[in-house]
Amino acid sequence: MSAISLLLVVIGVALLFDFLNGFHDSANVVATIIASRAMSARGALALAALANLAGPFLFGVAVAETVGAAVVQPQAVSIAVVLSALLAASLWNVVTWYLGIPVSSSHALVGGIVGAAATGSGFAAVQAHGLWKIAIALLVSPLLGFVVALAVMQATLWLLRNATPRANLTLSRAQVLTATALALAHGANDAQKTMGVISMGLLTLGFTSVFVVPWWVIVLSASAIALGTAFGGLRIIRTLGTRFYRIHPIHGFTSQFASAAVILGASLAGGPVSTTQVVSMSILGAGAAERKSKVRWAALNDIVVAWVLTLPATALLALPIYFLIESILRLGGR
Repeated sequence: MSAISLLLVVIGVALLFDFLNGFHDSANVVATIIASRAMSARGALALAALANLAGPFLFGVAVAETVGAAVVQPQAVSIAVVLSALLAASLWNVVTWYLGIPVSSSHALVGGIVGAAATGSGFAAVQAHGLWKIAIALLVSPLLGFVVALAVMQATLWLLRNATPRANLTLSRAQVLTATALALAHGANDAQKTMGVISMGLLTLGFTSVFVVPWWVIVLSASAIALGTAFGGLRIIRTLGTRFYRIHPIHGFTSQFASAAVILGASLAGGPVSTTQVVSMSILGAGAAERKSKVRWAALNDIVVAWVLTLPATALLALPIYFLIESILRLGGR
């Protein structure tokens, strides 16, 4: 199989993962604005898709460099590793979408990369410092989302302490701005993971001599996640938008504001984060600031279990996929 044919396969599988990422994570961006009735589902998804497309062009490719060059040793990266990671993460996304469970595409992709590289070259291939950077970003960002949402909600409640019900109209309109900011942040963080993987493929196949993210990779990755977002994941929208508590415009505004701030900050710092985790915890923080008993905390159990299982599950899924792809490549003379 020629190098160009393999590259086309890598790009195709990467864009499929990116599409599924957008389809899966659209819920994170639009769930609260739909649940609070600030926008229709169709309008919210269209807005999110456009902002997702723009995000990677506005905020650089620091996350792509982290995913593509800091997780495993460069010499351990092969086409089998790249394809196995993408397929394991995509399969996990499809299964959890069907079950209506919002999971982390970041966890899924990192788990797939680690599992495939460790299968091919042993655990010594994993770069501890890069993995720690990702682990810290994934762990701290949801907690920050909760705390920032808690603080923003308390400040908003204080500012609106003498407001009339007409304040809901203002908050609904403000949600359009916060939803746009969140979608931009989502595109700036999540689309970059696919850019990083495609760039790994370019380096491995010899199309580039150093790790670099070409402009056309940015265009393809941003377009794929935008398209996935436009189609949306209504099963997961229902989970995030209704299961925790009844969401009003004030909750949508504060949780989106907090999520956008945390995710954008992480994107600029090069930290890949889970939009699912950040948004979920921001929704909980906004509700808890108003009244702790308001939140149905038990609804978080399934999501937490999915978060814990995602990385090891995708790492294990990548193992048989890696051996299968290696066998196919050997038969193909590569």
